[in-house]
Amino acid sequence: MTSFGRVISVRGSLARVGLLASNQLGVSEVRATVGRFVSIRCANSTIVAMITEVSSEGDLPESGTYIASASVDLLGEILGGPERPKFQRGITNYPTIGDTVDLITSQELRTVYAPSGSDQIDVGTLQQDRSVVAYVDIEEMLSKHFAVLGSTGVGKSTGVSLLLNEILKSRPNLRIFLLDVHNEYGRCFGDRSLVLNPRNLKLPFWLFNFEEIVDVLFAGRPGVPDELDILAEVIPVAKGIYTQYQNGDRVAVKRSESRGAGYTVDTPVPYRLVDLISLIDERMGKLENRSSRIIYHKLISRIEAVRNDPRYTFMFDNANVGGDTMADVVSHLFRLPANGKPMTVMQLAGFPAEVVDSVVSVLCRMAFDFGLWSDGVSPLLFVCEEAHRYASADRSIGFGPTRKAVSRIAKEGRKYGVYLGLVTQRPAELDATIISQCNTLFAMRLANERDQSLLRAAVSDAAANLLSFVPSLGSREVLAFGEGVALPTRLRFKEVPVHQLPRSEASISTVPSATSGHDMHFVGAVLERWRGATSSRDAPSDPGSNDRTAARPVLVEAPMLQPSMGLDPDRFSLLKKPLR
Repeated sequence: MTSFGRVISVRGSLARVGLLASNQLGVSEVRATVGRFVSIRCANSTIVAMITEVSSEGDLPESGTYIASASVDLLGEILGGPERPKFQRGITNYPTIGDTVDLITSQELRTVYAPSGSDQIDVGTLQQDRSVVAYVDIEEMLSKHFAVLGSTGVGKSTGVSLLLNEILKSRPNLRIFLLDVHNEYGRCFGDRSLVLNPRNLKLPFWLFNFEEIVDVLFAGRPGVPDELDILAEVIPVAKGIYTQYQNGDRVAVKRSESRGAGYTVDTPVPYRLVDLISLIDERMGKLENRSSRIIYHKLISRIEAVRNDPRYTFMFDNANVGGDTMADVVSHLFRLPANGKPMTVMQLAGFPAEVVDSVVSVLCRMAFDFGLWSDGVSPLLFVCEEAHRYASADRSIGFGPTRKAVSRIAKEGRKYGVYLGLVTQRPAELDATIISQCNTLFAMRLANERDQSLLRAAVSDAAANLLSFVPSLGSREVLAFGEGVALPTRLRFKEVPVHQLPRSEASISTVPSATSGHDMHFVGAVLERWRGATSSRDAPSDPGSNDRTAARPVLVEAPMLQPSMGLDPDRFSLLKKPLR
């Protein structure tokens, strides 16, 4: 076999190769370019390297043997000889001047990417050689977190569906929780997943900590300090009252002297809204200054406005009945026991826009806390779609507790069996501390220069030069880096079965429906849902308040469209998404 070239210099993990004249090479060798793997034949091993630069300029030996030179990164080596070849990262035997360099063979690539055990998943094939299967080590990918990055329309959601389905096959007992921002994964996992949305979710308001419940009551705006002081005082007392009821101690007590049985505002124990409002009203009645009572009145108005808003039923259903349902909620959310459905798909598009951040914060926090207090005996993978929305790099935007909850999983989750998967199209807008905790990256096409810069900073491997391919990657093509893959690799995700393809419930066809003649029925149904979704029934008016007692137009579940109208239900899937 004719050599591709020879080593002409070595420096650290880099080497320079002199390329032989084209008349000595075959057609396939002539096409060698940036991103191709080569093998350097040493005395005791075969070094695997990647071409990062090709140039016909610079200092070349005067012999005329070489027509150009190439820079290569030394990535690893194949040891054990031809009988028992085994690949390992890093270099123990450095090449010497004059060592021969060849384009890597298919067999050598298979040795590099051969599965080292049963804990591997097949995600596609190498771009350089489609006959070589690309495997990912699940244990390394999960235990050290992973991220899928890519612009809209490059197959990012399909890649996520592929990875999660392969993980479910390999780890059937691993629980997975997916935040589905655009309601597109509902059908991807078949009968192995439980799909939750505002219609079937029960997330009691008392599971929200103080910051989260304040965010709900004030519709995402900063709370009024005087009202926050009142809430911080009465919530622990309301929890203590509920505990007394549950213990059968119904003897009247002076509530003003109650200390809440040692509870704090963040203790996840039940309390009833009727007790909370009663405590506020009681304190208001003791005030002689009428102007001071306005603060209490506004706070009561806020609580009642949210409680009576039909969009918040998932939080305030049976708010005055009580009942410690925390065990049932945790079991239902995080699939304990799984009952054949180890995965939860939380569809967020139907929730009121003002409360989505708080809901995500509660879910992240509960996932971590359950792992913490259970000593990680039941591992959970928490996948966060559109992660930049909840953990923004800009601390002035977004909801602080949500960023804190996601960051806590990223930094400490692996100790307690809570693993993180981030999916985002704008990695530059994602908190750098959080993304730096992801040790396996799947980078698809990214056109934005800021996103590419962040990716270059995040990749510490010697093959960071691969990132020059990021702006030109094709659909389903991905650069895989980090602990989960044998080497930094340009690969192509394999085809995903049709029934596993993500499909947004808000997708709109440009072809009119065959039943589009019923225009007045259509408009009437839309208006009924519109009015039902944006009204707060029985909400008291508070003209002096600066909060949003009237909700923004958010189209969610309201009076359902009846099949008798002759309308195509798929045409109305858009009505489930919130207007931004």
